[in-house]
Amino acid sequence: MSATTELKTPNSFNITQILECGQCFRFTKLDDDRYKIIARGKALTIKQDSDKLTFSCTPDELRDIWHDYFDLSRDYDAIKQLISEDDPIMQAAIKHAPGIRILKQDFWEMVISFIVSQNNRIPMIKKVIENICVKYGDKIEGGFAFPSAEQMSGASIEELMELKTGFRAKYIADAVLKRQDGHLDEDELSALDSSELNARLTAVKGIGDKVAHCIMMMGLGRMDVFPTDVWIKRIISELYFEGKDTPLKDIQAFARDRWGNNAGIAQQYLFHYARLEKIGK
Repeated sequence: MSATTELKTPNSFNITQILECGQCFRFTKLDDDRYKIIARGKALTIKQDSDKLTFSCTPDELRDIWHDYFDLSRDYDAIKQLISEDDPIMQAAIKHAPGIRILKQDFWEMVISFIVSQNNRIPMIKKVIENICVKYGDKIEGGFAFPSAEQMSGASIEELMELKTGFRAKYIADAVLKRQDGHLDEDELSALDSSELNARLTAVKGIGDKVAHCIMMMGLGRMDVFPTDVWIKRIISELYFEGKDTPLKDIQAFARDRWGNNAGIAQQYLFHYARLEKIGK
């Protein structure tokens, strides 16, 4: 019998809201409140009941891998109170999905995943990433691990396009090269401030500020960034600027001033809220 480990459900934790808020692509919903996730070279089934989480792993794996992956050490209750003080809009967004947490995902996987995400629907993003994993990744119990740049190094543009990457194939190929030549060295990047880090990431073909900020937040834990595309621009303009068309730089400045080092977490609550309520459409 496979090992299982139970944990009392932390505050501010809802597995459906966490996985289906747009930050993660390698998951499968098995039934209500039960999901399969592939991350960090492992496959995990997680089930949430009213008062407990059940993980398909040993206690050691929960402690060493999944506790960090689910960001269980961060006090989201305190963050929600801080970012929503005197802000009824944020209060409504949080009330809509109070169980969102920002997953601590693999940096390299996030580089490729958010390149793939450009102008793409979530079902297709998930399919393309799975195609890449099956083609180049290691077979593991329960699926395929995300491949390293070395495993992807022989991929041609044509081969990548066969995996349904479309115009993004050339961007993926450039990211692979830059990963191998040290431009995307994770340790080096982690030491940079957010402005310098953004500049390094946007030097990769096809990575603009929005994708760079997503990579920074999901892959390196930089919660001070506020990923903004045309849709987020419309959402913030509608919610906070009375519908006035607001320049992107002003939205970025507004987010920094209002939410500071928690701007990325605030963005995720607003993004999910707006998507479900069709705000900014």
